Amino acid sequence: MLLVVVFAPAVLAGGKADIKASVSFHMETDANDNPKMIFSQLTNGQIRYFRRMPEITTNDVAAFNPCPSDAGGDDYGIVFQLKDNAAKRLAAITNANQGRWLIAQINGRVVDGVRIDKPINDGFMVIWKGASLSDINVFDTALPRIGQVGKKKKKKK
Repeated sequence: MLLVVVFAPAVLAGGKADIKASVSFHMETDANDNPKMIFSQLTNGQIRYFRRMPEITTNDVAAFNPCPSDAGGDDYGIVFQLKDNAAKRLAAITNANQGRWLIAQINGRVVDGVRIDKPINDGFMVIWKGASLSDINVFDTALPRIGQVGKKKKKKK
């Protein structure tokens, strides 16, 4: 019986999943869309509805760079450089959805949103605020910094 008690914490820790870097951008949609395919979010003082299926995900990102946000303190923004195919897709999406909102999620939490006023043709997505230092550290394990030579960093074991 003592064996089970001694090894129980080790067994539980062995099932713990690594925290993965996750960023996603979700387009505003209509409230009357399929309720299983949308979620509501208070944005700019109003309840708006967004697609659960993201337009851009971590798999579309080639590199990133953090930057301090205007909020100061421990709040950061992040610039994401998209892969070529994702940059073209983003240009088409933002061209077709001018006037709608696009919100950003980092590791499942909504951090920022922007109203699309023109197509995004440069292949860069910016989250202006809401990222933490721990978010940046997680992205450092998965993605290179913009301008960094070589592939993404290897995870430390």
